[in-house]
Amino acid sequence: MLSRSASSTPKLPRLPVPDLRKTLNKYLTSVEPFLLEDELRGGMSFNSAYALRKKWADEFESGIGAVLQERLVALDRFSPNNWLDDNFWIDKAYLEWRAPLLVNSNWWLAFHEDSMIPQSAVKGETNNNRVGTTFWQVRRAAWLIHRMLDFKEKLDTQELHPETTRTGIWLRGSTSKLFNIARRPKRLGDTLSTPPGSPTLQARSLLLMVHDWCYRVTVYHPPTSSSPVLMSPKEIEARIRAVILDVEDRLARGERAFPIGVLSGDNRDCWADNLEYLLNKFPTNETTYDAMLHSVMGLSLDHTTYTFKPSSPDGSSLPTHATHTRAAAQSQLDAHLHTIRSTHLNVSNRFFDKALTLIVDPSTRAGATGEHSPCDALVPSIVAEYAIVEGVDPDAFQGTTVTIGTGDEAPWERLDWVADEHMWEQARASEQRAQKILDDSDDSVLWFEGYGTDWIKDIANLSPDAFIQMALQLVWYKTRGEFTATYETVLTRMFKHGRTETLRTFTRESRDWVLSMLDPRASRMQRYKCLQAAITTHARLTREAATGRGIDRHLLGLRLLMRPINGEHSPFFEDELFERSARWKLSTSGLSAGHLFKGTGFGAVYDDGYGINYLAAPAMIKFGIESKFSSTLTSTQRFKEVVVEVLDEMHLVCLEENVADIITSHL
Repeated sequence: MLSRSASSTPKLPRLPVPDLRKTLNKYLTSVEPFLLEDELRGGMSFNSAYALRKKWADEFESGIGAVLQERLVALDRFSPNNWLDDNFWIDKAYLEWRAPLLVNSNWWLAFHEDSMIPQSAVKGETNNNRVGTTFWQVRRAAWLIHRMLDFKEKLDTQELHPETTRTGIWLRGSTSKLFNIARRPKRLGDTLSTPPGSPTLQARSLLLMVHDWCYRVTVYHPPTSSSPVLMSPKEIEARIRAVILDVEDRLARGERAFPIGVLSGDNRDCWADNLEYLLNKFPTNETTYDAMLHSVMGLSLDHTTYTFKPSSPDGSSLPTHATHTRAAAQSQLDAHLHTIRSTHLNVSNRFFDKALTLIVDPSTRAGATGEHSPCDALVPSIVAEYAIVEGVDPDAFQGTTVTIGTGDEAPWERLDWVADEHMWEQARASEQRAQKILDDSDDSVLWFEGYGTDWIKDIANLSPDAFIQMALQLVWYKTRGEFTATYETVLTRMFKHGRTETLRTFTRESRDWVLSMLDPRASRMQRYKCLQAAITTHARLTREAATGRGIDRHLLGLRLLMRPINGEHSPFFEDELFERSARWKLSTSGLSAGHLFKGTGFGAVYDDGYGINYLAAPAMIKFGIESKFSSTLTSTQRFKEVVVEVLDEMHLVCLEENVADIITSHL
């Protein structure tokens, strides 16, 4: 453990309560493009509509808004960390949502293959046991588990990212929320479990799921001491293999697991009712449930390698001009992504409430998924990158054979659920609902290899993230013929317990840029200048959001402090445009360069919208795109095709000689 004085440790500042007038002005600016579109389509004139919104904003500021601002400032004064995270955010953004976590909320992340693993194993040629697992599947799982927990231990001891920097404080605090925690379903609003206050066997163990059975596997020794040591990859592997032998024996006897996993992927109220029934009627389930909640993290070993059938919607969603090789590669890529997101083959082999779960299939394809509320997806991606940057080390599995006895404080144990026929019926109903969600999820990855962040920065002379956001604006308009409110996640990690703020990508300048690209009279120089202006605005909004000067979290806090029961109301909040300007049909987030990831994703917020996560690397950009087959207005395949089309068009707009001419003209 590092030793240092308290005075040498930097402190993160508190998230500020923004100035009310500045927030209102920024809000009015943010709705200008909506008003321009309304006017263009026969609605009220821009000037009249804007004047009305300004009148409502002014009245709000001098009336109820001033009261709400005082309440928010007072609330912040009595909040331990900040007014947002301590009081509102996790409940309103996550825990009060009743939609299933499956696809709708949980994030997913697909890893690249491990070059240290033989190609015969990657092709699935070593699957020869009753369970369906493979030698290298288990070995890679043990290695990745060890690496992830090694990262956790190095953070805890401050060997990595010590608290001598603000980044270290943020990362250590955020990463701690990934482990030994899970979401608990409750009627109307869920809660998060509390990690054990003292060392326990459950907290030093892994939640392993195989064939829908749950097991507790010890991964630290001695597990209940105050200073346990993380087991070696070889020791973890031996314990996993011991569990697989038990599963093989159970399958041979014709046993079948109660599929608790699929219940956790159901509507939150349904899951809350079913869990309450299981815990009240069968008290032994309480101990099993606590062990699952307190486990350090999850590991799901699938017994099948998911592939697309030629007649499935997934297989038919490939570009018609693609070569057979390219088509096969895309199919394999999407199949891998769906394995991590979940498919009908493995949906019961997940505990969706767990904050972090590693998934490995028989062909050694691996990835991670997790419950979103404890921390944002960047955090598990950092943990995952540490895990996979080093491939399986053969030397770590050499030496004396590990013996798994009955001692060692129970190296593993079954976490079986007791259920009656009523609960089996509920599980079957949950599975049918899960199947509908998965069947409706139009999820794919696009690897755009034309250029990446290096070209955008060095040749186009523009911000890569803003460039990608402007591309998405144009893609949306080309596929829908209209604009929409667009959400981009911006981290507020510079603040104590900071989470995120909304960046409203649809601006007056982004609208001008899109329309210039569709105007045949606009020159390439005019289009570049419009793009440049839109990106300048986007960069400013990014800085404001990251430094606690965004608008959406502030407006949320004000609105939640209003007391309708006392007759408090405001035309400002009741305006239909207020809701429309925050209807995020295009929900987006950039993650990292993603060199070690095949792809990532999260579900669309609206059934006729898209959920888009992108990985921007120096020479390529990967887009994870999710929409719904049931919507006639969306198509992930069509969106992918237009992304390529738009990025090629933007390349022409930003050709080196054109940019040079524009820069020269300003000298």
